[in-house]
This record gives sequence, structure tokens and C-alpha cells, in this order.
Amino acid sequence: MDLPNYDNDTATFSAVVRDWEDRFGVRVVGVGFSTLNLSVAAPPSGLEEALAIAAEHFAFCPDNIWQGAHRDLAAYAEQLIDLNCWEFWWD
Repeated sequence: MDLPNYDNDTATFSAVVRDWEDRFGVRVVGVGFSTLNLSVAAPPSGLEEALAIAAEHFAFCPDNIWQGAHRDLAAYAEQLIDLNCWEFWWD
């Protein structure tokens, strides 16, 4: 699985997703050439938690913020509240 152009260490990606599985009940529901889709059983319910998770998402996949539709990390965090799917893409 060669997902990102930011980091090619699939062991690191696997460890992060595994940690999110424990903490948020994520499950991998889709993997593409440069995409990863996760279902989220226990998404953040408040902004403080969402901001911390948004920072993790940024470290995992900066393209979500740098090239996404969100003006900054706080805006990205707001959309994570109660969101039951997380999507990542690298190009």
C-alpha cells in the first residue's frame, strides 16, 4: 500500500490507524491508490477534542488541510465533530 507522497512508511500509517481503532472505533472501509476511508464509531463530540484530532489528521495527511476546502485547522476540526467517516487523500 503506497499511499502518501508525504511519507512512505506504511508501518507508521498502520500504527496510527490501529491507535484510532482503539480510541475512536475506526474501521478501514476503503483504500485506493492515494486514498483512505475510515468509518468512525466514536467521533469527537466537542471542539476541544476535535482540535486535538485535527492536529493528528494534519500530521497523518497534511493534504487534507493544505489542499482541502477548509481555511485552517480550526475549520477542519469543526467538521470532525460527530462525523462518522474520515477521508484522507494524498497527491
